[in-house]
Amino acid sequence: MENMISVIVCTYNQEDTIGRTLDSILSQECHLPYEIVIGEDCSTDGTLAVCNAYQQAHPDKIRILANNPNKGIQNNYFDCLLACKGAYIADCAGDDYWIDNQKLEKELLILENHPEVTLVHTDWQITSQTDGAVRPAAPQHYSSPITDGKMMLEDIITQTSRPIIHLCTSLYRKDTFLKAYQKDEYLFRNQGFGCEDLQLSFMMASAGEIAYLPDITLNYNMSDGTISNQPDEEKQFRFMEQTTSLRVYLADHYYKRTEKIEAHLSKRLFALYMHAFRSHNKALASKATHLGNQLKIKNTALTSLVRTVMKSELLWNVALMIRKVAVCLKRL
Repeated sequence: MENMISVIVCTYNQEDTIGRTLDSILSQECHLPYEIVIGEDCSTDGTLAVCNAYQQAHPDKIRILANNPNKGIQNNYFDCLLACKGAYIADCAGDDYWIDNQKLEKELLILENHPEVTLVHTDWQITSQTDGAVRPAAPQHYSSPITDGKMMLEDIITQTSRPIIHLCTSLYRKDTFLKAYQKDEYLFRNQGFGCEDLQLSFMMASAGEIAYLPDITLNYNMSDGTISNQPDEEKQFRFMEQTTSLRVYLADHYYKRTEKIEAHLSKRLFALYMHAFRSHNKALASKATHLGNQLKIKNTALTSLVRTVMKSELLWNVALMIRKVAVCLKRL
């Protein structure tokens, strides 16, 4: 691996934002050279054309992996990662953008001066795709400059609204990733896990210390259509199902099922049943039951109540009607 930085940009149908992303990376001022590896995942809009234009303008910095057919986020990300030449890896999604042109330099200096640190991450903020409004992310739980990664593992498994490590703010060591990948390729490639960042953050934390900078370096784009924020109940169910399976795998293979993790898994199972309930979908209810049994997740009293309601079509319809009235009243 060369003594350089590789920046991964995974993109799909983002012709309106990908240029902004690439501009934010190209503005970086760093004492090491860096390349940009774009995983263009067979977009149906003009994303590839925009990427090609940037590559032609910066042939010494930009490489494009133009996928055909579409690979999906996991395979696209890890194929890009394996193609990286650099000893250090960063990434920025095709609809997000960095707002600090010293981001890479600040993080690199920490990695160069602290060999025990496997990953550096920073603070970030949220930008609304709808109106461009910016708001802060939730407070960072681990705000110390350097933390023993093993102290973070339980919280990474049970993270909810704010990720413990936002990968698009991070710079990490490629060789640390490669060791984890060679040990357990299934963890990274299993399509049933539904994401690429949670397992990567977990394994980087398990291998060393994690450094944090309070600087805000990323504008994270939030819209209704992101993979983790789907408006469709069935899509939300699928994402919740996949990431719940991943959390169980991490707990069972690399950590343990603590009381906190058990409670977190039970809440996620309840959320799965609620997606089934709101969509009035018996097939999803059956899937939730199968997943709970398969992964040995405990039902709460509230989960048992929802399951009982969904067993009766009459009760289910009545409960949906009551919920609809309650939602209308709340809006008033």
